[in-house]
Amino acid sequence: MKLPLTYQEITEIIPHRYPFLMVDRIIELEPYKKVVGIKNVTANEPFFQGHFPGEPIMPGVLVIEAMAQVGGILARLSIPGVMERENPDPIRFVAIDKVKFRRPVIPGDRIRFEIEPMRTGSKVWKVAGKALVDGKLVAEATLVATIG
Repeated sequence: MKLPLTYQEITEIIPHRYPFLMVDRIIELEPYKKVVGIKNVTANEPFFQGHFPGEPIMPGVLVIEAMAQVGGILARLSIPGVMERENPDPIRFVAIDKVKFRRPVIPGDRIRFEIEPMRTGSKVWKVAGKALVDGKLVAEATLVATIG
């Protein structure tokens, strides 16, 4: 697989679409070990209209959703044969733990998501995720998902 993975390639891996696809690029990927994804936060994101007028802040729950999408890409591309299936098993987010928000994400930020697995398998994945802007931690969480 050739990196970086582009937006179009990402849409072939996970089912999310605009406006809910929160990943623009995958720049590093080592199956079962690590993935790094990028989200470019722009002023025209639909959520900024109401969160908050005059002081736009990306909702923390969407930062965590983006983190989960990057983790889902790692899981999909790690499990042998998954991408060759006509209808790959769905990945469902089932738990979030140890979530901490360190600073707000605003228009113009570029979020770097660093995800490392804590537990891998064919059915359950647990990952540790970090979201960074300009090298500074903005959020972190432990995420659990089921496959199938």
